[in-house]
Amino acid sequence: MKLDAIEDAPVSGFHRKLLVACCGGPLLDGYLLSIIGVALVGITDEMRLSTTSSALVGVVALVGMFLGGLTIGPLTDRLGRRSMYTIDLAVLLVASVLCVFVTEAWQLVVLRFVVGFAVGADYPIATALLAEWFPRAQRARALGGVIVAWYLGALLSYVVGFAITEVAGPGGWRWVLGSAAVVSAVVLVLRHGTPESPRWLVDQGRAEEAATLVHRVLRVPVTADDLIASRERAAVERGGLRELFRGIYLRRALFVSVFYTCQVIPMWAMYLFGPQMLAAFGLDSQNLSNLGSALISALFLLGCVPAMRLLETAGRRRTIIWSFALMAVPLAVLGWWPAAPVAAVIVCFSLYAFFAGAPGILEWLYPNELFPTSIRASAVGLAVALSRIGAAVGTYLVPLSLESLGTSATMYIGTAITLVGLLACVLWAEETKGLSLAQASGGEVPERKDQASAV
Repeated sequence: MKLDAIEDAPVSGFHRKLLVACCGGPLLDGYLLSIIGVALVGITDEMRLSTTSSALVGVVALVGMFLGGLTIGPLTDRLGRRSMYTIDLAVLLVASVLCVFVTEAWQLVVLRFVVGFAVGADYPIATALLAEWFPRAQRARALGGVIVAWYLGALLSYVVGFAITEVAGPGGWRWVLGSAAVVSAVVLVLRHGTPESPRWLVDQGRAEEAATLVHRVLRVPVTADDLIASRERAAVERGGLRELFRGIYLRRALFVSVFYTCQVIPMWAMYLFGPQMLAAFGLDSQNLSNLGSALISALFLLGCVPAMRLLETAGRRRTIIWSFALMAVPLAVLGWWPAAPVAAVIVCFSLYAFFAGAPGILEWLYPNELFPTSIRASAVGLAVALSRIGAAVGTYLVPLSLESLGTSATMYIGTAITLVGLLACVLWAEETKGLSLAQASGGEVPERKDQASAV
């Protein structure tokens, strides 16, 4: 039966519970990144923050996520997925509660950094567990749940922020930030009892323990010898970030880094440009803009639904190439037609959100499929770190570009970035549809007809 016992197992209640529990981290990421925008007006007024301090409060969580992804990814490969699976959520819960009681700006900066670090640490842990437990036929849908959870978290934050602000006014920002503790507590409860990854156990020489675990959880008989025989042939003995830049993994790391960054920067630009478009419909008050931002998140979320199926039918390579090509079109139209009527702008925005679904899923699917167990979490951690750089660029440089260069030039810049991502996909995207994790990560992927004719 070998590790195919995991790859070919039917989806069970265990898988569904694991999916919900693992997606809790990305949901919190979307929630926490977005909720600060809702709270920042009240924070700035009450604490009399300067422009620099206000920007620092907004960006420090991204810095924390950057460092959390880089440091915890390799630790997860060394120490295991389960051992760190609940610690980061407990830290997140405590930090969110403490945000309610801050009295100085520096306290809020420190706590937002801790929050960001914990969320950034969770991605390598949670997505590695999903990839290593889920059947190959459902892997794209499972990892697709990660980005769907992110958008749900962003949407939820604006809805909660709107409700609290309606009741308490801008001064209710403490409860807005503290609301993340409630979400953290729910996820923490869901994660109780999650087992370790059998692939990681085998990689650590604990095959007997892994065989017992697979039999207990999946009700499939498997021996330690079977699991050892199915260990990735290209497994890297020493995990860590350095291993990502050797051999075939260097090209894969470059591919993941480039396409991820090129997808995140324009996406954040659209997040920022969206409320301005919605203002044309009268959503120009501070609190109504929160509802407008919730609508934006919903549009991006909807684009993920058909993408989940396409990734399993059309394949990863074909889907990501066409997605990047089509994502460039509405950005180019907005650049060419800056005075477009509101209806046309909304159509372009909706099309971009729809086409961005597949790359959003592959941000998490590709790093988990293209790297072996010993460096899988490190690869995801690197992706998380780079995504935060992209998010920071989208958050801070895009408004400056809109002000100094104008809408047309900003949209053309977004088009150019998207085309760079398209080029990376054409040159480096691999087809991993239907492959086991051992096949996809081993570097000896058989030539496939759909890969040769993907474009």
